[in-house]
Amino acid sequence: MAMGKYSRVDGKKSSNYCSTITVVVFVALCLVGAWMFMSSSASVQNSDSSSQEKVNDVKRVAGENNSKQFEDSPGDLPDDATKEDGNTVDSQSDSQSDVHEDQNVTEKESEGTVEDNKDEKTESRNMVEENQDEKTESKNMVEENQDEKTESQEEPKTETEKDGKTEDRESNSGDGESNLEAGEMPAEGDETNKSEQTESEESSGENKSELDEGEKNSDSGGSADENNQEGATENNVDSQENDQTSIEILPAGAQSELLNETNTQNGAWSTQVVESQKEKISQQSSISKDQNGHAWKLCNVTAGPDYVPCLDNWYVIRRLSSTKHYEHRERHCPQEAPTCLVSIPEGYRRSIKWPKSKDKIWYYNVPHTKLAEVKGHQNWVKVTGEYLTFPGGGTQFKHGALHYIDFIQDSHPDIAWGKRTRVILDVGCGVASFGGYLFERDVLAMSFAPKDEHEAQVQFALERGIPAMLAVMGTKRLPLPSSVFDVVHCARCRVPWHVEGGKLLLELNRVLRPGGYFVWSATPVYQKLPEDVGIWKAMSKLTKSMCWDLVVIKKDKLNGVGAAIFRKPTSNDCYNDRPQNKPPLCKESDDPNAAWNVPLEACMHKVPEDASVRGSRWPEQWPQRLEKPPYWLNSQVGVYGKAAPEDFTADYGHWKNVVSQSYLNGMGINWSSVRNIMDMRAVYGGFAAALKDLKVWVMNVVPIDSADTLPIIYERGLFGMYHDWCESFNTYPRTYDLLHADHLFSSLTKRFVHNIAVF
Repeated sequence: MAMGKYSRVDGKKSSNYCSTITVVVFVALCLVGAWMFMSSSASVQNSDSSSQEKVNDVKRVAGENNSKQFEDSPGDLPDDATKEDGNTVDSQSDSQSDVHEDQNVTEKESEGTVEDNKDEKTESRNMVEENQDEKTESKNMVEENQDEKTESQEEPKTETEKDGKTEDRESNSGDGESNLEAGEMPAEGDETNKSEQTESEESSGENKSELDEGEKNSDSGGSADENNQEGATENNVDSQENDQTSIEILPAGAQSELLNETNTQNGAWSTQVVESQKEKISQQSSISKDQNGHAWKLCNVTAGPDYVPCLDNWYVIRRLSSTKHYEHRERHCPQEAPTCLVSIPEGYRRSIKWPKSKDKIWYYNVPHTKLAEVKGHQNWVKVTGEYLTFPGGGTQFKHGALHYIDFIQDSHPDIAWGKRTRVILDVGCGVASFGGYLFERDVLAMSFAPKDEHEAQVQFALERGIPAMLAVMGTKRLPLPSSVFDVVHCARCRVPWHVEGGKLLLELNRVLRPGGYFVWSATPVYQKLPEDVGIWKAMSKLTKSMCWDLVVIKKDKLNGVGAAIFRKPTSNDCYNDRPQNKPPLCKESDDPNAAWNVPLEACMHKVPEDASVRGSRWPEQWPQRLEKPPYWLNSQVGVYGKAAPEDFTADYGHWKNVVSQSYLNGMGINWSSVRNIMDMRAVYGGFAAALKDLKVWVMNVVPIDSADTLPIIYERGLFGMYHDWCESFNTYPRTYDLLHADHLFSSLTKRFVHNIAVF
């Protein structure tokens, strides 16, 4: 468009004449072009000139007239002043077309042509007067935007001319890069869409090439406008009526464009410093901006929709000195928490509601089929049309988890699912069918497995609505307190318990409650292959030295498997009577509850025997344990300053009132679609306890810088884990239906200024 070309000169003049510039440019263009073609014998002296030279003459005349019309009173200015303005316009347009090489010749011809057409100029001025109403309206609209101009408008005129010329030369460099990417200021014609282009660039880094083309087309607006002018001139030869129609339509469009342009740029030129700085900032975030102005981008990672920052940090993983102890499956968080958005799988749909989700999920929500191919014969998972279905089987219970659950209790009735046994740990859980069906026995299972070659096993569990987390028995303690699980279960969990002094089994001993059970269902228990026999002997020796009692070994005839059930001691008598201190007892200074990034050690902690200490007695049966303060709180002060039992009771009463009066009725939450919740700052677990009548489970998180109340949560028959909210959480994207954060962010702002990493 012509406006894009000549608005650089207009920036130096008073804004009161912007409308005059716009109108006269197109009026003079049309009329002069028509006159030139109708009177070519009088205006062109050289009869041998090509048709292309005639078009160039028309363009130069248009430029000369336009430069005069930018002045306050075009008719009163001397010819020298007119020629000077014409040179200025020419220097701007020389970067827009191949006419650059013939600039001086064209200027001379244009001057001669102007002298021959002074009558036409007079006619142009008359046309301007006829459109005075439209000019006045445009002038008023421009004046309304005067207060939006920035201080950069007050820069010297020579500096503005220098910037404009330099930019025109750079826009014709032909290096294939847009001005926006190079940190240069876009052409005026481009600034009408400047804010839209910036937003689009931030919306998607993948669309930059399209933006570049649009910007280059805008920057070369002068050349494109000249082509439009030539086309308009040829049309004028065919019909004078078309010229008159253009005269009537263009002023309104030009006026609208001028208004938009003024609003976009605020009537001021930017500097390279400002533009370059903005570009650097915009390139850092290339996807979108939220309503608060925060910029976000998609995570550009190989894991795609399954990205877990602290488990997919391949920069660190590839540089590990060893992976012997599964170091590559442990947490390796980026130094700076990621602030990108994880994409969703193509075809993703809202998760199926519980309890139907226990049996089937949408295939495209977790589009992985490897487990169906490898474990389908064991009834882990199958592909059924648009669903992934879960028959409820597993490696050790091909005929269903419920039968296997009953088999365990029949093997040792003292386990008493849902009464004595409320919270269990399932190691190497697979797709967590065991934990999913334990819901029917009023049991919560904290299932975990690593993000390994068993593709998406934990993700399947979470999509089904079953509790699970990503973790590995490696070199560090699990992020869990000591002596909290009623039962620990391992069904072919592929963990070498007996190696390196039993270091990994000793970690299970740490988290298992005194008097709790370890259920081990694996081939060494019931097969007689040489390898299995050797493992069984090693395990028997290790568990005996740990003072675990082998309660029972039983075989499940239906599934053709067997299980061995061990019990942890409730006193230290056995430890003291051992002929050898192997495995050794941990030092007195070793805190068994310290669990965040603490290295594993091959040692055992003594069993608490003081009646007032946690772990010396078994908790109340479920559900009484949910509401009754633990016996060992009597000697402590609570989080809120009261005596701990009173604090506990007040917290529970508070959350029962809040949940019943607000959360269930006044929050607009469709609780029928909520299967799982994360309480990001759980304290006593009162919020989760208040939801006990709903078919939901709550992952209670106790921040590492908060009071260590997680053992209380487990004592109530709930579960959770420790976490540092300066880092990303160990779970797949799209895990939780609801996040609950009570007084979390206010406390975090005191620790750090970075974004909180929540997944």
